[in-house]
Amino acid sequence: MLNNKRLFIMPSKAGLGFLVVVILLWLTGTNFDNNVVLGLAFFLTALFVISIHHTFFNMAGLKLEGLRTAPCFLGEDGEVELQISCRKGAEKENIGLQFQGGSSVIVDLIDEPVAVIKLFTTGLYRGWYRPPRLKVISHYPLGIIRCWSWLILDLPILVYPKPISGGEMPVSSVAGADEGSRLQEQGAEDFHGFKNYEVGVSPKHIAWKHYARGQGLYSKEYASYREPRVWLDWDALEGVGKEARLSRLCYWVLKLSKTQQPYGLRLPGVSIPPARGLEHKLQVLKALALYQPRKAPSYTGVDVNQGSRL
Repeated sequence: MLNNKRLFIMPSKAGLGFLVVVILLWLTGTNFDNNVVLGLAFFLTALFVISIHHTFFNMAGLKLEGLRTAPCFLGEDGEVELQISCRKGAEKENIGLQFQGGSSVIVDLIDEPVAVIKLFTTGLYRGWYRPPRLKVISHYPLGIIRCWSWLILDLPILVYPKPISGGEMPVSSVAGADEGSRLQEQGAEDFHGFKNYEVGVSPKHIAWKHYARGQGLYSKEYASYREPRVWLDWDALEGVGKEARLSRLCYWVLKLSKTQQPYGLRLPGVSIPPARGLEHKLQVLKALALYQPRKAPSYTGVDVNQGSRL
């Protein structure tokens, strides 16, 4: 909740100009002994003081709550959903909210004491991105006084690598020895052909029509087929920069997800088996977002035998 300990209040640029006008009026009225001009100066001074109170109480008592964030890809704007509220009957007008360096959203709490808004932030980096400080500000009612507060929200945004196409699919193997091939299985539903009858075959699998025509005793053969499964592999992108590898892998994750083809992911120290579906896609994208490539070991140039620096 915003209270007097968290609120700052100062004249705005328009307010500074307003004060200059008041001072000039006061000097003019004093020098020329003009009561009308002095009265106008005193009236504007009173208006300025009253505006301070109205601006302050327009901000006091506001409550802000972070609701959720939406994952995004590097290069996109990060989205944060907030709820702003005040006590019932306490109308709040012209409340501006913006992340540091971002665009502003204006909110009025007049008919309803609660509003849900979406703010966007820029300058994201891959992984868990923490948005900058949130500025809440108001110039209500006359624009000559500004009251503001800075808030830090604990709402990290998951930022995926930027998908970049290019080159062939980075796979270690498109299909294993038993993938993409026919498998003869009991309980399979796809009819494959006939084979010579063997003792123990279920009567329902016997080709009775062939037997009735005197063509011999055969049994029906059923089979199923395994889909080829793709392993997207970090090591298949040799000679490519670390972030570029993640971007290429991200591109192929999105492309394979559209075709509903099972795929897995192999990163150094990370292995996600082939699967498909939205949950699998989000799991793989999260792994790409949070992956931190290991840094190459640094050498200090110490001669192990001599124990001296080269």
